Amino acid sequence: QVQLVESGGGSVQAGGSLRLSCAASGSTFVNYYMGWFRQAPGKEREFVAGITWNNGYTRYADSVKGRFTISRENAKNTVYLQMNSLKPEDTADYYCAARLPTSLTYNYWGQGTQVTVSS
Repeated sequence: QVQLVESGGGSVQAGGSLRLSCAASGSTFVNYYMGWFRQAPGKEREFVAGITWNNGYTRYADSVKGRFTISRENAKNTVYLQMNSLKPEDTADYYCAARLPTSLTYNYWGQGTQVTVSS
């Protein structure tokens, strides 16, 4: 059974940094596509960043390009989201998700971790 567990959220002032972690278990993830999403209060969930586990190909939402970096550590089955130059509009619950290459939608989701950025 696939499990994704996020950690690393918290409160930070604008301009600060946080690193989110997503520990994956229950499968061999080498063929998965991993993504980070976020949902702010009263807003729809949105894509933030994604990475292909086997070759490290990455993709970012325009709103975070140049500030956020997604990476993975194969030995630990962990995906990271390094968030720098944080802005109040980055405040949201952040979710890790995993998608099989044959799937059009994300198959597995973590429970989320909260990020609050104050001005």
